[in-house]
Amino acid sequence: MSSILITNIKELIQTEETPKLKVVGKQMAELPTIRDAWLFIDAGIIAGFGSMSSFDRNLLVEQTSDLLEIDASGKMVFPSFVDSHTHLVYPASREIEYIDKIKGLSYEEIAARGGGILNTARRLKDISEEALLESSLARLKEITRYGTGAVEIKSGYGLDLEGELKMLRVIRKLKEISPLTIKATFLGAHSIPLEYRGKQDYYVDLVINEMLPQVAEEQLADYVDVFCDTGFFTVRDTERILEAGLKYGLQGKIHANELDYSGGIQAGVKYGALSVDHLEYTGQKEIEALLHSETMPTVLPGAAFFLGMVYAPVRKMIDAGLPVALASDFNPGSAPSGNMQLILSMASILYKMLPEEAINATTINSAYAMGLSSELGSIAIGKKANVYITTYIPSYEFMPYAFGSNKVETVILNGEIQSV
Repeated sequence: MSSILITNIKELIQTEETPKLKVVGKQMAELPTIRDAWLFIDAGIIAGFGSMSSFDRNLLVEQTSDLLEIDASGKMVFPSFVDSHTHLVYPASREIEYIDKIKGLSYEEIAARGGGILNTARRLKDISEEALLESSLARLKEITRYGTGAVEIKSGYGLDLEGELKMLRVIRKLKEISPLTIKATFLGAHSIPLEYRGKQDYYVDLVINEMLPQVAEEQLADYVDVFCDTGFFTVRDTERILEAGLKYGLQGKIHANELDYSGGIQAGVKYGALSVDHLEYTGQKEIEALLHSETMPTVLPGAAFFLGMVYAPVRKMIDAGLPVALASDFNPGSAPSGNMQLILSMASILYKMLPEEAINATTINSAYAMGLSSELGSIAIGKKANVYITTYIPSYEFMPYAFGSNKVETVILNGEIQSV
């Protein structure tokens, strides 16, 4: 592995001398940078950075005999995006349901008649692991081109033991062959299969007593998730699954309060969930619960935008002193895009987040929501060298401003330049 020296960087973004695990409240508007900077990558990690005015080339050249130098004049360097919530392993798109949405059917109405998640679950049964792997790897390559360096991927389209294991085994294979940092989340409780409607306790029993033990035995998941919301799983269901997951060492990451005030946020906090995600319906009680926790509130702009839903009260959350993370929710039904540059733009356009807040929410805080902020999410010595070099851009504010173009020119993951 060669070392990489990037010089004459117009601005090096998200630099940290003393790394933090997350930024909260007013801190989210702070974005440390270095203008006219250099960055040195060695053995796959960030080994040094600083201002060109204090740059000692001879010292670095002495450290390595195999050095690749990149002149980044007029360009910026960012830590790679961390996408902490996706469902990008899926068998097929669902554009026909998109037409149903245009005609006025709600998310709940489509789900109630067997569409939505159940539609994808049916298709999953007919696709091989090899074909599922191939399509998912293509999506990983796509998000890499837009600057994502780490991604969480959920199961949840199997809804039975065989299907869930199929998805999780594909995710494990992606971990092995992809340069991205990947975390796997077991989401057996994504929707209630039609045959269990009216008796969902039995399906929760299946998740706890059959799926979880097998997932744990094969070490297929890093986290466990539940869709706790109106028409899906109750607080009682959620707490049963979270408690069972903890017995297997699987921390929670919860779908909560997308459709109504479901109690999912409080359930997540009670059981020490790493994150609670969606959060369109977040009031003062939910904010108070989060303030007294280590749980990361994670907002998914793509889903709210695509479904025409109310937007989570991000400004109220930040002003109350909370951290906020942003993720894509990349999935075939409600957020068919994993472009984190677009999420960055939505943060400012839809949620009135400052560019600095949006960058923090898609890097250091989303890394926290994956349990990775000690190794990703900022430019700090010792962290994994997942960064990207931009095209010629005038300022970092240009990143959310120019929402229709790809501003990423060069991707470096694990200290190696990627062919994208």
